[in-house]
Amino acid sequence: MNPAGGLQAVLADMDGTLIDSERLWLDVESDVVARLGGTWTEADQRQLVGGSLAAAAAYMVAKTGTDVPAEEVGRWMLDGMIELLSTHVPLLPGAKELLCGLHEAGVPVALVTSSHRALTEPVLDAIGRDLFAVTVVGDEVTHTKPHPEPYLTAAALLGADPARCVAIEDSPTGLASARAAGCATVAVPGVVPAPPAPRRTPVTSLREVDLPFLASLVSDGH
Repeated sequence: MNPAGGLQAVLADMDGTLIDSERLWLDVESDVVARLGGTWTEADQRQLVGGSLAAAAAYMVAKTGTDVPAEEVGRWMLDGMIELLSTHVPLLPGAKELLCGLHEAGVPVALVTSSHRALTEPVLDAIGRDLFAVTVVGDEVTHTKPHPEPYLTAAALLGADPARCVAIEDSPTGLASARAAGCATVAVPGVVPAPPAPRRTPVTSLREVDLPFLASLVSDGH
């Protein structure tokens, strides 16, 4: 019997889902806005969770009224995150165990993130590149989350039917992207609470998630 059942692939977000990076982003964003002469709050961060770097940079420019180009602000954020991730990648509880279990069972996993390739590389090094069949990153798609393109792209690269994939996300933006692509979703706790929705199953952490659980979300029509 195939333990994966009708599950063809798992599509996983990175920030706040596999790695505890939202607090790192908060530190970097606070430093960048201070450099622009402003003050950053957790409420500001919540406005941006799951979004693109370009959107964050534009938000900071508008908030501070700076004449620094948004592209440069974005580079400051990238440089700050690269520096932090080069020394430590904080995995969330259950992430490595889940990825290893799926890999051993032969279920392909795609990393689907709004972060740029430069930020994704140190994370792949820390987690293990062999655990991901494909990666879809924010600066290599035309439309970022909440548009369905990132998840549709991941499914297509894997030759999988999105309806037979489960996406794991922490943000309303990412969950909306996966749902629009036709995937079943698992919502882990994030900075911004995710409201209930069809084909969305909340969990308290990735420790609750394993192959039988994920397979059930596809096979039983959740």
